[in-house]
Amino acid sequence: MSKDELTPEGAPLWEPSEEVVANAKVTHYLHWLWDRGILAETYDELWRWSVTEVDAFWDSIWDYFKVVGHRGDGPVRSEGRMPVDGLRWFDGATLNYAANALRRADETPDETAVVFRSEAGGHRILSYRELALHVAEVRAGLAELGVGKGDRVAAYLPNIPEALVCFLATASLGAIWSSCSPDFGSSSVIDRFAQIEPKVLIAVDGYAYNGKHFSRLDTVREIEASLPTLAATVLIPYLDPASSAADLRVGVPYSDLPREGHPLAFEDVPFDHPLWVVYSSGTTGLPKPIVHGHGGVVLEHLKALSFHQDLGHGDVFFWYTTTGWMMWNYLIGGLLVGSTVVMYDGAPTDLWKLAADTNVTYFGVGAPYIMASLKAGEQPGKTLDLSSLRGMGSTGSPLPPEGFTWVYEAIGKDLLLGSFSGGTDICTGFVGPSVLLPLRAGVIQCRGLGAKVEAYGDDGKPVVNEVGELVLTEPMPSMPVFFWNDPHMTRYRESYFDTFPGVWRHGDWIKILEDGGSVIYGRSDSTLNRGGIRMGTSDFYRVVEAFDEIADSLVIDTGRLGQEGRLILYIQLAENAALTDDLTTRLKSKLRSALSPRHVPDEIHEVPGIPRTLSGKKLEVPVRKILLGTPIDQAANPDSLANPEVLRHYTPEI
Repeated sequence: MSKDELTPEGAPLWEPSEEVVANAKVTHYLHWLWDRGILAETYDELWRWSVTEVDAFWDSIWDYFKVVGHRGDGPVRSEGRMPVDGLRWFDGATLNYAANALRRADETPDETAVVFRSEAGGHRILSYRELALHVAEVRAGLAELGVGKGDRVAAYLPNIPEALVCFLATASLGAIWSSCSPDFGSSSVIDRFAQIEPKVLIAVDGYAYNGKHFSRLDTVREIEASLPTLAATVLIPYLDPASSAADLRVGVPYSDLPREGHPLAFEDVPFDHPLWVVYSSGTTGLPKPIVHGHGGVVLEHLKALSFHQDLGHGDVFFWYTTTGWMMWNYLIGGLLVGSTVVMYDGAPTDLWKLAADTNVTYFGVGAPYIMASLKAGEQPGKTLDLSSLRGMGSTGSPLPPEGFTWVYEAIGKDLLLGSFSGGTDICTGFVGPSVLLPLRAGVIQCRGLGAKVEAYGDDGKPVVNEVGELVLTEPMPSMPVFFWNDPHMTRYRESYFDTFPGVWRHGDWIKILEDGGSVIYGRSDSTLNRGGIRMGTSDFYRVVEAFDEIADSLVIDTGRLGQEGRLILYIQLAENAALTDDLTTRLKSKLRSALSPRHVPDEIHEVPGIPRTLSGKKLEVPVRKILLGTPIDQAANPDSLANPEVLRHYTPEI
């Protein structure tokens, strides 16, 4: 087909061969279950068992993968039904994520753990033995700085091996990791890290992207000045080897951090002990600091990477990501299943060549990258040697049927394209691929094992073959343990459980098909989604409305299935102010520097007022609907608005 033709949703594209099914990791697991009296034969039967016998399923994951730790004799679940009700998983069990990620340092020490590439020409390879040695040395250095169990280590780092080493060292101590990509501006970073009061900050002096160099030393100084709890700021001279930590308040050169001669050790922690803090921004307030536990992440990533991505020993796993996206956390999880992880820092200029050069077996990107390759008329499977590739992942936004078809025409017919949808909130996918099932264009093959995903109508009842709210009606161990600084679970409950009490509402539109397949239609809330990265409007408003000339603002992302859409900023000017070229330039520059390049709007429009509810909330979702063609009287109830007259200024014609 040409890049301009449309593919019917559901068109068949791929069927697993008998050999593929026989060799699948999930088939081995099925046979293992048979020996224990669980006689599921199809994926659907296995899924139904996993969400019906929840305790037995998750207990089997611990046993099947021989998790490094102490299981104990406590129950799988106790105390409450959902985390907001006090649910505890594997009470009495102890483990450490890093011990599980580095177990191959003892079993297969000379196997490659990490392949690193950068657009600037960086090239490194680490075996599991070398990775473990670096982790041991950095662990000792962090301990000397006073880092211990429960302390926070914040990282302002690109996707480089030092980020992985520092994370594993942090986890091995029972300390808590949190990272932001260096393309984040200072205010975005401070909004995140200030909430968790880190003891150590690890940062780079700058980074390269799309042929340009970006110094971040001034930004690091700003971040450091806003974090009074820091005992040290460890500076990695990544952009310029001559960069010095001397000008920082508590600066330490990265070269001084490792301590040689210390054995690698792991602090045993409870199953739900915090592993990392990731952030998901909503429409109001500061970014949500989401805490995941060691045990929940270990079990979920073992299950998802092995049974859905079909990864294991001998695989080379790549996902294009930064340290500010949960897919970085997912990528490094490849170590849990004994794979080699490919870390890349730079612009996504030629990822297909990267895959060919590093013999990637599983290649993951955001859906927009696949669509951009399609529109550019690329044929990587014909111009490059991608013979090692047997699986592809797509996430971040829905992949339309045309993207599915292009993969099989331009990449290869013998691989499984796994569209994957989940979120930062659980650091995995709710729905995704399975090598046991056929693949159809635009259709995600299955609901994840252990993920009781349903589509709810407005009445809170399941619907099939209709678009509804994506909900989870049973808990998963990788649900957040808690939000930082949310002792009464108030913000946690408001985020997921206010709409349907006792049921997790995720904020995506989904259609569940009769055979268990699904189609995601995008966000049902108003969070921005640019380039596969979810960003909160609250971050945006804090920058825009700091301008004296701007009285109020509204930002809308018009992206939908298969289209990234426009990022449109509406501004209500202050008295006597004008939307001049100078103001536009300064506004875009500030958004780029304070937040990230992804926050720069495609369009800026002056309006006489920002529509708000009677309680003062901005009408983001209704305005988005209007811009996508919904009549104004259907998008919003004027009786619920403080200023309904301004809605006529928000139309698709603008």
